[in-house]
Amino acid sequence: MLRLHATPTPDTDALLTRAMSPDPARIQAALHRYRTDPDWQIHTWEVAGQAVCAAGLTAHAQDGTVRHIGTHPDHTGQGHARALLHALMDALDLHTLTADTDEDAADFYRRSGFSVHEIPSPWDRRRYHCTLMRER
Repeated sequence: MLRLHATPTPDTDALLTRAMSPDPARIQAALHRYRTDPDWQIHTWEVAGQAVCAAGLTAHAQDGTVRHIGTHPDHTGQGHARALLHALMDALDLHTLTADTDEDAADFYRRSGFSVHEIPSPWDRRRYHCTLMRER
């Protein structure tokens, strides 16, 4: 079940942190942004009342951008993250949902129905731009 969290919780922080840079300063900056910037929203997928997956995103009009998405280790590979992203498309009436990611997550987005294209990277890792468009 999809749920909007108006206020981040320790559970949502833990889930989102799984998708963040390992740099503690960058993690704290991102978590602070979810607490202070009304454009940065947190949504979760719940199973039996427990948040098992969280997505942080921004949405403007009918376009959304996934900032972070993380799944509890006991629930990976069960389709919760994919279900969350597709539910967000419907619940927020999005036409387009995008994410920029690295090689570790590119296949997840591809399996979730996103088109995935390599983009230039300022780091030593390959980067990808992923796009999911609502069928009209």
